[in-house]
Amino acid sequence: MLLTRRLLQLFVGLFLYGIAIALMVRAAIGVAPWDVLTQGIVKQTGLGFGLVVFLTSVLVLLLWIPLRQRPRFGTIANALLVGPFADLGLHVLPQQTVWWAQGLTFALGLLLLAVASGLYIGASFGPGPRDGLMLGLHRRFGVRVGVARTAIEVTVLAIGWLLGGQVGIGTALEAVLIGPMVAFALPLFAPRATRVADPATDSTTTSGTPTGTPTGPVPTTTSTAA
Repeated sequence: MLLTRRLLQLFVGLFLYGIAIALMVRAAIGVAPWDVLTQGIVKQTGLGFGLVVFLTSVLVLLLWIPLRQRPRFGTIANALLVGPFADLGLHVLPQQTVWWAQGLTFALGLLLLAVASGLYIGASFGPGPRDGLMLGLHRRFGVRVGVARTAIEVTVLAIGWLLGGQVGIGTALEAVLIGPMVAFALPLFAPRATRVADPATDSTTTSGTPTGTPTGPVPTTTSTAA
């Protein structure tokens, strides 16, 4: 029963994560760094948003190989499902153009992102591809997770912006708020877990396992990635 509950929690979390990304994209006031990169690639290639999310996840997983980082079940599920779920949300949700509707849609997306991250992390099936990359850099080279996270996110944000991805107030709000919001949501979905800050990794651990989200948030003081 416990495994069934964890699997259900994982898949619900991934579904909601994709819908949360779609909400923030439709709000059109800026998205998270990895989603800025996705938008930029979509603009330059004409590929679908979900397909680019998937291809980016595969590319990031290839970078795990020299880092000797091993994917877990949740990592693979993340790579396969978040993109299609985001595409589903983008197909159903309308583009927002009125300022109050944009703000409301973005706020709903950000809240849903935190809940989805809490569900996904609480299921304890392993980090998403992007968080695993940061953890791999830490374990292989001793780079602090906070430093690796910031360097990677600044890089993908800059590339995404140059490619035409949308950077705005939403990008800043997501960076500042998602960490504390995920930290608040996590105990709701992993109530028996011991959550402690690990000074060696700058990450929060749940029952001794480094946590991470699908396309990004580790509940720390550093900002998240999509």
